[in-house]
Amino acid sequence: MFVDWQQLLLPALLATALVFVASSIIHTVIQWHAPDHRKFANEDEVRAAIRSANPTPGEYVIPHCKGGKDMADPAMQKKFEQGPIGLVYLRPNGPTKLGPFLGAWIVYVFVLSLVVGYVGASALPRGSEYLKVFQVIGATAWLAYAAGGASDSIWKGKPWISTVRGLVDGLVYAALTAGAFAWLWPR
Repeated sequence: MFVDWQQLLLPALLATALVFVASSIIHTVIQWHAPDHRKFANEDEVRAAIRSANPTPGEYVIPHCKGGKDMADPAMQKKFEQGPIGLVYLRPNGPTKLGPFLGAWIVYVFVLSLVVGYVGASALPRGSEYLKVFQVIGATAWLAYAAGGASDSIWKGKPWISTVRGLVDGLVYAALTAGAFAWLWPR
């Protein structure tokens, strides 16, 4: 017998609450991502240089290269040799307001939990054993929470230690999500 999508709402809500609490502890109490964010020794000068360009919020890469033909240009090759090579994300100016970030995180976790529950409902019938539900939901949730970090390390230069921390975070979130769904799986 199939699992109805409405039966996924309660486990998704519980998973959202558990992941929100866990992520709050990881980021505000344990603070083990603090080493992921470094400071420029000349931060004020870097900020002034960026501000002088008056950039709009977005993702910027330096040196900027439009494609393969630009890469062959000796001037562009010199820029890459001299460095720095990097990626910078800019947000709108003004004080950081956590409310919108936290709200977006809650919505994201809830939607992710529903999608993970959908995958589980597609693979598992009602009355499935706790461990089987935990395995399917857990593996799917871990991929959803953690898989993207590796591509950022491969392509964008994100330090691998930051990715490893993200993989561990994802494993914690996946275990909580899997536990919520396994516990509340329809019988």
